[in-house]
Amino acid sequence: RAAKSTRTVVIAGVPDGLLEDDVMADILTIHFQKSRNNGGDVAEVTYPTGNEGVAYVTFEDQKVVESVLRKADHRLEDKRLSQSYPLRVTPYCDKVSSCISHL
Repeated sequence: RAAKSTRTVVIAGVPDGLLEDDVMADILTIHFQKSRNNGGDVAEVTYPTGNEGVAYVTFEDQKVVESVLRKADHRLEDKRLSQSYPLRVTPYCDKVSSCISHL
């Protein structure tokens, strides 16, 4: 079993303050489990985090991380959202602000 950090991606662009945090975490889980999003079994979603609009998604299998990162266009869509939101998916790193700042 790979270390948690190698099975985790950083999601930027999560619409903040629209829905309850647990509802948004649920929507993220559903998004990243769908095969059309190159997803797979989600072990854990961390939202909210210390960074606004950022979530962490940890997968059961590291191969899913590679697959999710290969998909160029992630759009968060759910009937509970008024529109779709583009997400930026990046590999996990210890200093999250540096992970997402150079995008």
